[in-house]
Amino acid sequence: MAPDNAYNPADRRPIAARDRRWSQAMARRLVAWNVSPNGISVAGMMSGILAGAALAATSRVSPDGTAERMLWVAGAVLVQLRLLANMMDGMVAVASGKASRVGELYNEAPDRVSDAATLIGFGYATGGSPVLGYVAACLALFTAYVRTLGKAAGAPNDFCGPMAKQQRMFLVTLAAVYAALTPRAWEPAWGPRASWALAAAVLAVIGVGCVITSARRLVRISRALRGGAPA
Repeated sequence: MAPDNAYNPADRRPIAARDRRWSQAMARRLVAWNVSPNGISVAGMMSGILAGAALAATSRVSPDGTAERMLWVAGAVLVQLRLLANMMDGMVAVASGKASRVGELYNEAPDRVSDAATLIGFGYATGGSPVLGYVAACLALFTAYVRTLGKAAGAPNDFCGPMAKQQRMFLVTLAAVYAALTPRAWEPAWGPRASWALAAAVLAVIGVGCVITSARRLVRISRALRGGAPA
């Protein structure tokens, strides 16, 4: 990809881990290997899809068995690999001078697929709710839509929470690790016929958090477009 000299890649999601030595060393290594930033974005999307598949598969095996626990662990690891790829694609693009508007497409579109796949898969997981999974996925997509709509209107990217991508995936990872390490009896039972457990509760929290996040972003973007300071 040819560099876009008129493109300013500074308007990115703030991620503290970008400043860590290990992440900078990894980015330099990927640049040295001539790894494509867009290829990293696609790899992150595949990790998100596989995370959703692993989480959904927990409800297809024996409860509290080794297979179920391994699937929870796989889901958690794949979610984190997706986030790592999301960070690395931008770092490699900037370090290699390949940051461009086309790269934004490869950054944004795979992210939306990953979000939907992971949250929907989590809805089909043990103790989950497919309905809440689809609702959480739609609301997560809407938070991203509000941000990109604001940028298209001329405002800076607004990555405020409380339920931005990192927070959503942190909750999913935390729940998956908890489910992998503890017996099902330790999880809350609620919902229709007490069939919902931790996964459904987390999805409900994510859904409510996404509504709050979207509302905050709309207010902040409106103020930015009017020339005021974000809330």
